[in-house]
Amino acid sequence: MKALYSLFLVFALIAASVVGAGAMGWHVLFGTVIPYVAFFLFVIGFCMRVVSWAKSPVPFRIPTTCGQQKSLPWIKHSKIENPSSTAGVVARMALEVLCFRSLFRNTRIDFRTTGPRLTFSSSKWLWLGALSFHYSFLLIVLRHMRFFTEPVAGFVAVLDAVDGVLQFGAPVFYLTDAVFLLAILYLLIRRLVVPHMRYISLVADYFPLLLIFAISGTGVAMRYFIKTDVVAIKELTMNLVQLHPVIPEGIGVIFYVHLFLVCTLLIYFPLSKLMHMGGVFMSPTRNLASNNRAVRHINPWNYPVPVHTYAEYEDEFREKMVEAGLPVDKQEGVENV
Repeated sequence: MKALYSLFLVFALIAASVVGAGAMGWHVLFGTVIPYVAFFLFVIGFCMRVVSWAKSPVPFRIPTTCGQQKSLPWIKHSKIENPSSTAGVVARMALEVLCFRSLFRNTRIDFRTTGPRLTFSSSKWLWLGALSFHYSFLLIVLRHMRFFTEPVAGFVAVLDAVDGVLQFGAPVFYLTDAVFLLAILYLLIRRLVVPHMRYISLVADYFPLLLIFAISGTGVAMRYFIKTDVVAIKELTMNLVQLHPVIPEGIGVIFYVHLFLVCTLLIYFPLSKLMHMGGVFMSPTRNLASNNRAVRHINPWNYPVPVHTYAEYEDEFREKMVEAGLPVDKQEGVENV
């Protein structure tokens, strides 16, 4: 039901854009107003979430580690798994952000009726699917920069040439298009087929996957199946970048559907789990060195508070403690030396 509800939301968005940009002819709304609003909300929302995380108090070191901490000189410690220096933290963060190192060590748990009840084995499929999804997404976004710049940057042209190295005809076939669709399908099917993943999955897990799948599907349709005026699209995007919005003629409805879905993703992004893109850098479990044995960390929010020492407590309740047979440090009329 959660997946069907998310699918219904995506179809509703597609229907709204088809009716609005197609039947109603609201090209200015879908081609100018909504993109500007979406970009503004994305930037503001992203910055607000990051600033909110940056302002969160972290009074002590709480890094998540899975290696030997630095201690005695003759005990070898894990410099990356349990970093004690800034260099180790940078290396750990770089491997996590660029290579998804924690997913690479993902394990699979199987329950058997005979022999050992639980078996643990290495599972790299999630790591491969996530890596393919994120890197193909990144390359597609970078390739789209050719619609927003004139002249086109050199690295964008290089990426375009490398991505389209397998040219079967016209238009050029991009490898990232196929990899991206396959990666999304794998991540979606995994949530639908694996029982424990299906149990913990929410609408917030299905909706972004289905929305991104719809974005890629409409993009692939425009490139390979539905005739679209690329020159007019480039003119529209350049007008948006130059803050001189003018809607050219000849842009098909499929482009407005694609653009509206992208705008929906931008608006939804700061409110969703997709904010892990920025949150991974702000996580105190990742960006702190584990040097609690070497450095004493004092809570900067400590402030003087009235305390009641044991000596004052005993002075106040000495008679009752003696009557109850409780030991006291100082008897009445006798001073301890």
